[in-house]
Amino acid sequence: MSSSLKDPKQASSGRGSLFGGLRASFLTGLVVIAPLGLTVWLLWTFVGWVDGFVLPLVPMRLRPEQYIGINLRGVGVIFFLLFTIAVGWFAKGLIGRSLIRWGEGLVDRTPVVRSLYGGLKQIAETVFAQTETSFDRVCLVEYPRKGLWALAFISTSAKGEVAQSIQAGEDLISLFLPTTPNPTSGFLLFVPRRDVIELDMSVEDAAKLVISAGLVYPNREEAEGSNVARLRERVDA
Repeated sequence: MSSSLKDPKQASSGRGSLFGGLRASFLTGLVVIAPLGLTVWLLWTFVGWVDGFVLPLVPMRLRPEQYIGINLRGVGVIFFLLFTIAVGWFAKGLIGRSLIRWGEGLVDRTPVVRSLYGGLKQIAETVFAQTETSFDRVCLVEYPRKGLWALAFISTSAKGEVAQSIQAGEDLISLFLPTTPNPTSGFLLFVPRRDVIELDMSVEDAAKLVISAGLVYPNREEAEGSNVARLRERVDA
């Protein structure tokens, strides 16, 4: 009779193994589902936000739900893309350029609007234009003091009054130092080129590192092999 009874320790071990397997499977599924779900949710929310802003400006007779009876999500995005393309095509023509110059001249005579429009226009040209001012390189810089290193994006060489006012006697570059975990905010630094260490990682990989607060190291082995030597040389110097 005793041989037919199960050992309590073995039963407990079996239950623990079962729960451990279920827990591991749950965590694995969560790792797969969470990024995909968040991506879909963000895209869905963004499309809905654009629709809510654009569709009220579209005449009812042009909306597809008037004919199919279904409110399709993303119609506002399509209207926005078509409108932007049309504006860009018109702005390239002679009449469009004349109207833009007339409008900008009118804006330049308005004190508050002039500053706001000028700043937003410069930001838009910097972000969307394929020029040397785009963030295409990543570096390390000692900030906020020596011995502490921060990740930054190289913007461009310092120009104009900034370069003339800083008597560094060498080439200055402007850096954007993002904050964690929101890389859209940060600090603008003007640093001598010799005081920064350029990295091989891409801007996308650096953004992942900033957003994750140092938890995600893309291509960690390659980065360590190529940059540790330069970092040690800079610290020793």
